[in-house]
Amino acid sequence: MAPRWKGKASEAKALADPISSTVLHLQSSFIQSNARGLLSGSTILYLADEEQTDLLNRTCFGRQILTAEKDKQWFQFGMEEAFYLSYHLNCLKIVDGQDCEMNFQELWRYMKTQKATFPEFYIAYRHLRLKNWVVRPGSQYGVDFVAYRHHPALVHSEFAVLVLSEGRDSNGNGRLRVWSDFLCTIRLCGSVAKTLLVLSVNDNGITPLKNAQLRDGVQNSAVKILQKCEIDQLLRYSLMKMNYVRKIETKNFEDNVNDARKGGRGFNMSNTATRGTTEKSYPFQ
Repeated sequence: MAPRWKGKASEAKALADPISSTVLHLQSSFIQSNARGLLSGSTILYLADEEQTDLLNRTCFGRQILTAEKDKQWFQFGMEEAFYLSYHLNCLKIVDGQDCEMNFQELWRYMKTQKATFPEFYIAYRHLRLKNWVVRPGSQYGVDFVAYRHHPALVHSEFAVLVLSEGRDSNGNGRLRVWSDFLCTIRLCGSVAKTLLVLSVNDNGITPLKNAQLRDGVQNSAVKILQKCEIDQLLRYSLMKMNYVRKIETKNFEDNVNDARKGGRGFNMSNTATRGTTEKSYPFQ
């Protein structure tokens, strides 16, 4: 699927102002100002100056919030964004309500208590950000994230992203384990012209105890693309799968009728339905 630019000059603007260089400017500005974010529940609040406001808006980090103080620009970061700025870019310090700076281990553990799937979501978020994709929440599309090639003002998002976890204690986040959920997801993605991108994160070894373990766990955790294909390919696969299940049901029905005729007895429709629907129809095992 080719990028859907919002205007004839949008692509040229994006090439002239790459996200990667703007992120470097933001990182430098945060470091010079000794940036500090305030932890508030599951979000982090940050008071930005004029330059940082422009850089944050251009890189799509955080969400600008309106306050009664019109001369102050407040931003609200999600947990994945804040940890990326704090840990990976090492440009944002995060303090608690008592104005005490939290180290990486404390921050990691706290965020896990706020969101059990935070480790997997952060790994997926970082994976996309390192490839210079703009990553935004995807709840309005029924997914975890949406990924843009550049700023959302210039281009429509290309990927609807689902994050699945795999490991000893994982249940895959409960997504795409039922065939109806898979069909609903690809139908929704197709209706908004997005490609479904499923990122599978191995959750073994990403529970940090020491700083070295934290670094190894975060940087070396496996992220693999479990499924990346166009919506029409997924729909073709869906139709093939449904056709296959339908053939099973038809065959079982015919066998049941023939058995009943040979034996001179009636047949049980519930048995036919059971035999047809017990076939595994999960797209991912």
